[in-house]
Amino acid sequence: MNRLQRLATVSVIAITVVAGFKPAQAQLIVFDPNNYAQSVLTAARALQQINNQIVSLQNQAQMLVNQARNLATLPFSSLLQLEQSIQRTQQLLSHAQRIAYDIQQIDRAFATTYAPASASASSQALIANAQSRWQNALASLQDAMRTQATVVGNLDTNRTQMSALVKSSQGATGALQATQAGNQLLALQAQQLADLTAVVAAHERAQNLESAQHAAAQDQSREQLRRFLTQGAGYQPTTVQMFH
Repeated sequence: MNRLQRLATVSVIAITVVAGFKPAQAQLIVFDPNNYAQSVLTAARALQQINNQIVSLQNQAQMLVNQARNLATLPFSSLLQLEQSIQRTQQLLSHAQRIAYDIQQIDRAFATTYAPASASASSQALIANAQSRWQNALASLQDAMRTQATVVGNLDTNRTQMSALVKSSQGATGALQATQAGNQLLALQAQQLADLTAVVAAHERAQNLESAQHAAAQDQSREQLRRFLTQGAGYQPTTVQMFH
């Protein structure tokens, strides 16, 4: 027998006892114990259902609070700083001196300035090409060092952003904030990889132009030596007067 049934039984017994000791002159009251017990059970069940509904509403309210926390956005954003760092690196690469990162421009340079020395080219043209190649190599070295300096300058900004993002991630109140903090950390890593790519590209460009300069210089040296040793067109001894 459960609690509700025991309560109904006790109530029925109490009322029956009281009804049994009524005065002789009192009006006869018809009482149905079974009906009363059923009514008590129905009321108790209704009360239990109300309590269950209250608990259900409390659970739903707590669920809504948790969902609101999970949907709360991260109050910190490092996107602007990361974009500015990438823009600084891109500007350096786009303003590369002389031979830039352009396929057509590279092809034109290797078809003219870095082309094999022609026997029909004048000595002045050979000298001009050699000087142009030296200037290209020097400019590429300067560009590489400027790119490295910019990337090193970004390290302090990256450190500050990483510290703020880790702090925001640890203090996240919901899944959305934790996810956004993780996404921004991935964006920071992507920015660092972009800086590393820029440094490698600038360094390799400088090395390639220097290697191309050496290769062209060797070819030009062979052509100049050939002209020097050619009969009739090379060096002709002449009489000179020294010390007046």
